[in-house]
Amino acid sequence: MSKTLKLSVITSFAGLWLTSYLSNKYQTILGFFLILSFGVLHGANDLVLISHLKSDKKLDFVKLIGIYILIVGISVLLFTNIPVLALSLFILVSSYHFGEQHWNEIITLKKNLLILLFQFNYGLLILVLLFYFNSKEVIEIIKEITQYTISEIYIESAVLVALLFFAISSIRMCFLSRRFKNKIIEQLFYLIVLAIVFKASGLIWGFTIYFIFWHSIPSLNDQLRFLYGSATWSDFKKYFKTAFVYWIISLVGIFALYFIAKDMLVFDALFFAFLASITFPHFIVIFNMYKNK
Repeated sequence: MSKTLKLSVITSFAGLWLTSYLSNKYQTILGFFLILSFGVLHGANDLVLISHLKSDKKLDFVKLIGIYILIVGISVLLFTNIPVLALSLFILVSSYHFGEQHWNEIITLKKNLLILLFQFNYGLLILVLLFYFNSKEVIEIIKEITQYTISEIYIESAVLVALLFFAISSIRMCFLSRRFKNKIIEQLFYLIVLAIVFKASGLIWGFTIYFIFWHSIPSLNDQLRFLYGSATWSDFKKYFKTAFVYWIISLVGIFALYFIAKDMLVFDALFFAFLASITFPHFIVIFNMYKNK
């Protein structure tokens, strides 16, 4: 078990312990604080990552920012005009993004359709497990965003399909990769840990524990190694220094959007909509980072 995953497990159980002492209100407040700090920070250095990916370092910085803002703007427009499509894309993109980050150190084979589908399905399994154990909150947020009410049977069906595909594809992956075969029992343990966390926590707190400690911090570790060749405290300070301005801009955008649209949507729905908007360009950058790793 790597140090990062040990931290993920320990913090998950610490998060469970906190649920005994914090009401849902304070779990939500702490969850938003962590997402706005480490969660948003882990995607705040995308422009630096893009620069690192390019062979020509003399980038047109204004053009780069323009393209990035355009992608975010298109996603915001989708959420305001075609929310069903936007929400569906968010779930699909996030699923692959989560799965890719989690398995990139284990699955070292050249990517093919099976690996891409496996990584996507793993991320989807994480999300639908979270949705399943918090189905009432999820249904309310989906209704706020899309104006459609879905049945719990759809969430239950999604969990069963994702579990079935995970089982089948895992068996296939065991034949393709000895490293995968050696790690699968450990990974099943992690899934059980996450299921327990999602069961015992509210939607925001459960999502926070996964998003921060299982995704954002490991992703920060990967980004540090890609940018600087190591992941030390000194490397993190350099990362934070370059990401600080973009992090602040993202926070300002979140609060501005809240004050503009707080009468149109409940805050949870509004927050996930904004998170989705900044996820789309981040997904593209990280996909290319792993491709060039």
